[in-house]
Amino acid sequence: MASPFDELKFRDPERARALSGALAREVEAAGRTISLMHVCGSHEQAIARFGLRAAFPRNLDVIMGPGCPVCVTDTPEVDEAVALAAQGARVCTYGDMLRLPGNSKSLADAQSDGGNVEVVYSVSQAVDLARQRPAEQVVFFASGFETTAVATAAVLLSGVPENFSVLSAHKYVPAAMDVVSEMKETNIEGFIAAGHAATITGWGIFEPFAARTRTPVVVAGFEPLDVLAAVLELVRLVRARRPEVMNCYPRCVSKEGNGPALEKLWKVFDVVGGNWRGIARVPRGNLELRSEWDHVNARRRFRIDTAAVGGASRNVLAEHCICGTIMSGLAKPSDCTLFGKECRPDAPVGACMVSSEGSCKIWHVYGGPPDLREVA
Repeated sequence: MASPFDELKFRDPERARALSGALAREVEAAGRTISLMHVCGSHEQAIARFGLRAAFPRNLDVIMGPGCPVCVTDTPEVDEAVALAAQGARVCTYGDMLRLPGNSKSLADAQSDGGNVEVVYSVSQAVDLARQRPAEQVVFFASGFETTAVATAAVLLSGVPENFSVLSAHKYVPAAMDVVSEMKETNIEGFIAAGHAATITGWGIFEPFAARTRTPVVVAGFEPLDVLAAVLELVRLVRARRPEVMNCYPRCVSKEGNGPALEKLWKVFDVVGGNWRGIARVPRGNLELRSEWDHVNARRRFRIDTAAVGGASRNVLAEHCICGTIMSGLAKPSDCTLFGKECRPDAPVGACMVSSEGSCKIWHVYGGPPDLREVA
């Protein structure tokens, strides 16, 4: 018997050609360049991995914005984690955070200096380490948007040992679009929203943004056909001047989102203002633990002496890094004089080359924006 999932084909070349052709016709009919932005590193990975920019019309710009939570983690937040490791805490974090530079050191540097720094694959693993080492203070340096913040919240609600705490660097996705929309020089006409974050929040959360900024939003999945379909629908909305929200990921995303997950998220976190690396102070951009969770909030439990790990930047090349400009959509990775030369995945200068969701690392891994039309 055929499975109902047999029709769920998201890498069909014939469908891809049909979508690409329809997209070309829409852009040609516009008679001008259309600039769109996605705010998700996973979308940039899909676009680069499957060479989708080669299928986009020349007059269509699909730009990656501040959609990498590691990249926008501010240097003082890294300094806090480094300081805690220097003060004797066992700091656990995701692998992408290890080499993210602070003002003078990264957690990898702290580890080399003898600090207890461990890479974990989940917050639950960090809790397990705390239970195994009751005599140590274990701090989870938490990063990511709503998807990973929900996991952090769920673990805290389930109960954690007394020697466990959280240093939150969680960020809030809707703020990413607000940041760019206020930068008029970017001239972004539509946004592609991250499907996995919208699975939690629901697509309805983007309606106030679309109405306020008169900018359409399309929620997209991560398969090649997901991306092509979302770009096509967004171009149509732009051409029609319809500032609406469209859900092109209905198999996972609803208007209301995941109710139980949202309940957990807002029981544990508040949305607060915070600085995003290289960009600006972002109102409602950070997720911080609510006051009733002060007993597991590392910023409340410990006196964090960041001055003890401060000092001049360890890399003078960082002065030439343009990650903030890239994440704002005002430049491409290839515009940076360091890209692929002094700044590489094995020797990252800026945050965008550190994370697997950073645009610079993605472009380096996949060879930049391939344009197969220019290959003889």
